[in-house]
Amino acid sequence: MPDRAGEVVVQGEDLGTWITAQRAGWEQLVPAQQYLLETIGVEPPAEGETVAARRSQDERWAVNLAAARQFHAREGHLVVPRKHVETITVGHGGGQEVVKLGAFVDNSRRRAGKLSEQRRTALDELGMRW
Repeated sequence: MPDRAGEVVVQGEDLGTWITAQRAGWEQLVPAQQYLLETIGVEPPAEGETVAARRSQDERWAVNLAAARQFHAREGHLVVPRKHVETITVGHGGGQEVVKLGAFVDNSRRRAGKLSEQRRTALDELGMRW
């Protein structure tokens, strides 16, 4: 059973992230959902345990930007197919995370007007085609 993001990805879905989200929102699940999760080995948070389910927008940006930098370092450009995924190493524990880089680049391009100057500059440094 994956206990952190990036350990098991099935059809583009990160099961570690999904399990963490289920545990974080355990109290909002109906009893039948809790039961089904328990039958596959997902347990509710222990008494006093805090489960962080979602990253902040800045944390998600940092992970996506790290994937873009890795892709750019390897390929020499930032022309990324929409369905491309990039696997990066995150944290000091060396965990792997799958990033939907193509979607990130495409969405960033479409929302260019809403990006901060700092974020636009970071992508410009990688040769982003707006």
